[in-house]
Order: sequence, then C-alpha cells, then structure tokens
Amino acid sequence: MNTDTLAQAAAISQLRDPDTIRWRARAIQTAGHEEKLPHFRVHPLKLPSVVDYVADTVRDRYPNLNVPFHSRWRHFDVGGVDRWAALAACLPAGDHRERGRVQTELAITSVLLDAGAGTAWCYRDSADGRTYSRSEGLALASLALYRDGLLSADDAAPHRADGRALSALSEKVLAPCFQVSAANPMVGLTGRVSLLQRLGQSVLARPDVFGADTPRLGALFDWLTGCGEVREIEARQILAAVLELFADVWPDGYRLAGQNLGDVGYHSSLASQPALPGLMPFHKLSQWLTYSLIEPLQSSGINVMGLDALTGLPEYRNGGLLVDLGLLQPRDPSAGDRTHPVDSEFVVEWRALTVAFLDDIASGLRSTLARSAEELPLASVLEGGTWAAGRRCALARRADGSPPFRIESTGTIF
Repeated sequence: MNTDTLAQAAAISQLRDPDTIRWRARAIQTAGHEEKLPHFRVHPLKLPSVVDYVADTVRDRYPNLNVPFHSRWRHFDVGGVDRWAALAACLPAGDHRERGRVQTELAITSVLLDAGAGTAWCYRDSADGRTYSRSEGLALASLALYRDGLLSADDAAPHRADGRALSALSEKVLAPCFQVSAANPMVGLTGRVSLLQRLGQSVLARPDVFGADTPRLGALFDWLTGCGEVREIEARQILAAVLELFADVWPDGYRLAGQNLGDVGYHSSLASQPALPGLMPFHKLSQWLTYSLIEPLQSSGINVMGLDALTGLPEYRNGGLLVDLGLLQPRDPSAGDRTHPVDSEFVVEWRALTVAFLDDIASGLRSTLARSAEELPLASVLEGGTWAAGRRCALARRADGSPPFRIESTGTIF
C-alpha cells in the first residue's frame, strides 16, 4: 500500500470517528460563540432554560429517572402494545442467536426507513387500530414489512432479511405496506426503496460477513459477537462496522479513494482544518442504528461499553428544540419560510451546533437531576430527553408539530 493510499485510508477512518464529529462540531460552536457563523446566532444564556425544559420532560416521562436508551425499540411498543414480543413468539424457542439475528435485521431495516416522512403521511396499525405518524408510524410499518416476510426470498423462512430480497425490493412492495397513496403521501419513498436495495447489494457483496450460500443481514450479529465468543464490545466498534459494511448504502455525496463518505457535509468555518478541510461528518442514521443494536447485543449477554463515545443525533427534533427555545437563532428571519436542501451550509451548520449543544445539555441535565454519566448516558439523555422535548416544543409552537425549518429530504438523512 503506497503513501497516498495509506493517507486516504487514514482520512476515511478519521471521518468515521465520532471524536472527529465532536471536535468539528465544537469548532463550529466556537465560531458561533464568537459571532462568526454565517447562518445562526448562538445565545448561550438560553442554555439553562433549555436544560430545565428537558429536565421537566424527563421527570414527566420517567418519574423514577430510570431512562432507557434512545433506540428504535422504543417505537415498537407505542400505544402500550408489545409488538416485538408477538414477533419473538414466532421464533424458535431457546435459540438466542437466531433471536439476535432477527433483532439485528429488524433494527437495521427499520432505522434505514426512519427518515422524515412528511406531515401528511400516517399509518393505521392493525394491532390496536390506532393511527400513528412520523417515527412511530414508520416503525410500525417497517415491523409489518419484516413480520410479513417481504424482506425474505424464502417463503419457508419469512422472518429474515436476505440480500436477494432486499436488493429486489420495489416501490410496488413498499408503498402498500406503508399505506402510501395519493391521499396518504410519503416524503422520500423512492429514497427509502433505494436505501434498502443498496443494503441488499452490500449484503451480497460481503459473503465473508453475511454468508455465501444464503447471505442474510442478521449474520452481522454473529460477526459482531464472534459467533458467541465475544462477551464485550465497544460502541465505537459497532459504529465502525456499520460505517464500513454499509458505506455503499448511502446516496453518493463526497467520495475519497472511490469510497462514499456517507453523511458528511461542508462548512466554510472548517476550511482551515489541516486535514479534510471543510468537511463536517455526522453519520446520523449510522449512529441511530448503532444505538438500536445495543439492546439486541445486551439481551444476548454482550457487555456494550463506551456508550458516550457516540454523539448526539443531529436530526430535526433535537435541532428544533434549540431553535424553538431560542438557543439558536437564524440570522435570516425568513429562514423558516423557505425549503433548505439537506446538504446546504445552513443545515450543516444547524446540525453541527446540535451535536455540540447536546453534549452541553447532557452535562447540565446530569447536574440538575443529580445523575452521573453512567446513570444517565447520552443515549438516555436523547430518549428522556431532548428528542421528546423537541417534539413537545414543536407541538406547542406549530399545530402540526413540524420542525422550525423545511428540509428537502430524500428519506435518507433526516
């Protein structure tokens, strides 16, 4: 491997490191404190009131302060119905590794389908007859997609997601499962289908991980756990595996050495960075996926360490909270009247500030609630927490609970 190739590999590794996400987000936050950002003003005196608002939300939702992790699993039991238990009852009794494979497949496919669906879309659940929108509706629709065997190419083994079925998925399959129609439109349907197709292609491309004869997504569980030999794993190792194995799942954006860099944007305040100038990595869906893989691993007796190595999630609920409570203020008063491309510097700046301030909120929240970082890791701060507080705040300010800014989404980032 020559010097240039080594340097490029090191650069790609750096952009996939959550430490890089934090450092660069902090650099943009520092520019904000110095009044040097082009799109947002920062009002740090508002931070204590944001912390108090989040603390009130946590106390209301979890009075005992025992807050679970922010993950896809919270959405499967919405309305008080344990839908995962119903699916688990269909699996072979006592086969913990198969259970782990199924949980892995369900988490990955559901997370990849969890980008914003728009304010007009909703999903009627057959389990309780209620209608759900946004993340909860997407979770239940994706659970039905998996439960009904639509991600398996083998009718005799419906509860699996294999490379062949994923790569052949079409809008004709996904749209009715998600109840999409002219009267119930979904933002980014085509983008979601493309994500799952590329996921299937990634599974087929790595027989060393996913198997050669019948490549299935759930084999990632065996790979991460060493087929039962591994008893401990670092959260950053899970993220590294997700980013490496699924690099080609993401739409083409910035590329280096022929590799897709994924959820990476550009911001002018980082232009003087000595390495990879201007690039601001986020990897939001990959980190959301990593958070969602923690519980399947833990339920199999794997100790997942270093949870706070991951960053907060730069999505519109967390970011909207900061805007709605005045911690961030757009310089352009008309910013809320326009639609912003997801890769615009405006959105990159908003997302980076969100990452940085989520760490500050976590620190303040632990102090307010008298909890240590071990008792209230960032994954629980998000759940308790900033995501729920962002939704609550949005509903109080806008009748449809929409974010403060309209984002042009393909269903692959937010």
